[in-house]
Amino acid sequence: MPHLNVNAAPLLIDNLALLNSLELDAGVLDLACGRGRNGLFLARNKIPVTFADRDDDALAHIAEALAAAGLDGECWPLDLEVEDARLLVGSSFDAVLVFNYLHRPLFDSLRTAIRPGGLIFYETFTLQQRKFGRPNSGAFLLQENELREHFRDWEILHYFEGQLANPVRAIANLIARKPCRGTSRQ
Repeated sequence: MPHLNVNAAPLLIDNLALLNSLELDAGVLDLACGRGRNGLFLARNKIPVTFADRDDDALAHIAEALAAAGLDGECWPLDLEVEDARLLVGSSFDAVLVFNYLHRPLFDSLRTAIRPGGLIFYETFTLQQRKFGRPNSGAFLLQENELREHFRDWEILHYFEGQLANPVRAIANLIARKPCRGTSRQ
């Protein structure tokens, strides 16, 4: 039976107060969530979460874990690379989480799906990851400062690019707040 003893990303754990400071009317989207370790952590902390992934088995695991713990959550079966984020069109979230996933055509949809004043938590691998193993294709690895550049007109609350240990990996991570008004890009 699935359980909620999840190993959420330190970026999320260390910055939970930022999410708790939002009104969370529209909830949080855990995009390309896999088995839901980050979204389940939020659900356990009474934050409404929508889980989106192409893996039906992973979504079934999440649904079981939520039900077993008496928590609410919505699961969206979605292959983001095939459907071009159609479910994101017209959707609005207080925050979006993206961990260990990169599909560059989604950046504009993500920016639009986050309500003004909302947050993005994004962490994935950089080109330096090739020194440590997979992923090693440039299609799945950020260029230097690429993540920061995609959100350059948002308020950058946290940015890190470099190497982390345990496991050793090369990543960039960012937390940014969407401007409430006056931005040239959504």
